[in-house]
Amino acid sequence: MPDAIDTSIAGPAAGLARRRLLSGAAGACGALLLGGLPAPLRAASGPTADTVLRIADYKAQDGLALASSGQPPTPYRSQFAEFASGNLIVEAINAGSIDVGSSSEIPPAFGIAAGARFSIVAVVKDDVNWQVVLVPPGSPVRSVAELKGKRVGYVRATTTHYYLARMLGEAGLRFTDIEPVSLTPSEGQAAFEQGALDAWAIYGYSVPFAIRKGARVLVTSQGYLSGNYLYLASPDALSDPGKAAAIGDYFLRLRRAFAWRAGNLERWAQVHSAAIGVPVETDLEILRKNSRQRDLAPITDADVASAQAVADTFQQLGVLPRHVDVAPAFDRRFTDILSRPLS
Repeated sequence: MPDAIDTSIAGPAAGLARRRLLSGAAGACGALLLGGLPAPLRAASGPTADTVLRIADYKAQDGLALASSGQPPTPYRSQFAEFASGNLIVEAINAGSIDVGSSSEIPPAFGIAAGARFSIVAVVKDDVNWQVVLVPPGSPVRSVAELKGKRVGYVRATTTHYYLARMLGEAGLRFTDIEPVSLTPSEGQAAFEQGALDAWAIYGYSVPFAIRKGARVLVTSQGYLSGNYLYLASPDALSDPGKAAAIGDYFLRLRRAFAWRAGNLERWAQVHSAAIGVPVETDLEILRKNSRQRDLAPITDADVASAQAVADTFQQLGVLPRHVDVAPAFDRRFTDILSRPLS
C-alpha cells in the first residue's frame, strides 16, 4: 500500500519511536540456500549465525508473506521492525538503525533532497487498480476535466498527490485549478461521506468500502502510476559482505514468498485479512482485481526514469524544494539474483 509521508526528513528517533519490533519473525520465514547466490555474495565472510539483518516492514506485509509461504529458516538472524510509512524507513536506514526496507517512489526523492544515506537495490512491482479518484453517489462528474473548481481530497506528498497531478495535467488543468484539500485517509473518508468533497484521490481498503456505500470510480491510476515500490538498503550494510549476502538471500526468499502468495490468493487472503482485521471477502476482492500480483524485480532504466519523473513532478508542484537526481542512488548489484528463474 502507498505510504503517507512528511515532506521533510525528521530525526531518526522520531521514526524509531513509532515502530514495533517483531521478535525474530524471519526465523521461521522461507529460505533459498546461499549456494544460489552469485560468487561475490557467497564469500567466506557471508552470513553466519552471528549476522543480524535488520529489516523494515509494514503491518502484515513482506514478513507475513515469508512466514506464510513455508520456507526453511535463515542461516543468519533476521530482526523485523514494523513501520507506519516509508519516510520513517528512510529515516531509520539513514540513521543506521535498519539495513533494508521498502517504500513507494516518493520517500526516496525527499530523502535524497535531505541528504539521507541509502541505496535503491530492488523494485517491487505491485497493483495500481486500487489507487483511484472517487466521486460521491449521484455525482454528475464524468471526467477529470470536470473537476475544475471542485473540492478534491488527497493525501499530500503520497502517490495520490502524484497521480492526481498527472491526471489533471493530462486534462489540461493545473493543481491550482481545483480546490485541493490535503487530508489523512481517515479524515478524507469522513469528509467524503459527509458530502464535503466533490472527489477523493485515495488508495487501498478505503476504495472498496466507499464503493459499497455508493461511490463511483472516476478513474484509476492505471497509466499514471508505475506500480513501483523501491527496496532501499543501508550503504553500511551493503559494504559488509555478510549483510550484503544476507540481503541477497532475503530477496530470493521474498521472490518465492510472492510467487506462493500469487498462487494461493485464497489462503493469503485468510492469513492477511486476519492480521489486519478486515473481512476476508474484501481482501480477496482486492487481490483478484489487482492490476498485477506483487513481485520483486531487478532495477531497469525504466524504473530509474519513473523515479525521476516522480521527483520532477513534486518539484514542479513546489513540494520538493529543489531538483533531485535520483540515478546515483540506484545500485544494481542484485540484478543476477532478481533475474534468474525460480526453481
